[in-house]
Amino acid sequence: MPQPVQDRRDRERIRFGYRDRDGRESGRVADPYRLASTGRRWYLVAWDTGREDWRTYRVDRLSAPLGTGVRFPPREPPPGYVEESIAAPVSGHRAVVVVHAPLAVVAGRFSGPDWVLEELDERSCLLRTGGDSLEWLALTVGQLGLDFTVREPPELIDHIRTLAARLQASADSTEPPLRQ
Repeated sequence: MPQPVQDRRDRERIRFGYRDRDGRESGRVADPYRLASTGRRWYLVAWDTGREDWRTYRVDRLSAPLGTGVRFPPREPPPGYVEESIAAPVSGHRAVVVVHAPLAVVAGRFSGPDWVLEELDERSCLLRTGGDSLEWLALTVGQLGLDFTVREPPELIDHIRTLAARLQASADSTEPPLRQ
């Protein structure tokens, strides 16, 4: 019995141009696995035949994609690869934070398509996330309303300290509110 057309199409090797985050152009040949989204950006998850490894490509940086007519056998990325590879924009910052609360509590407080949660024990979980700036990451983890410890990057700790000092100074301000 012939395979459905969609199944054949989904397993066709493609060739495309790609512009990396530094603006460098290159040609790529890949076996597509699937499209994934962080809610803000779309990514092509594929096996890069030239690098012989899994890669995630921002769709808005692809140019002139063409089917090659070459079919490839189904292949699965390592467990968790898709979620971790799109947890943060490639051009942004990644953060790894231990949240001192059960995974179910953290997932119920705030989640997003760019968050990957992993249970460490019954009282804590690991949050992998990303953002376009360290300032944004500081605000994001701060608004959880839960205790946390930053594992990486160390620069995020400085941004959290600066934000905490700014908030404290604002709370301690003795200036009267503006009246209209």
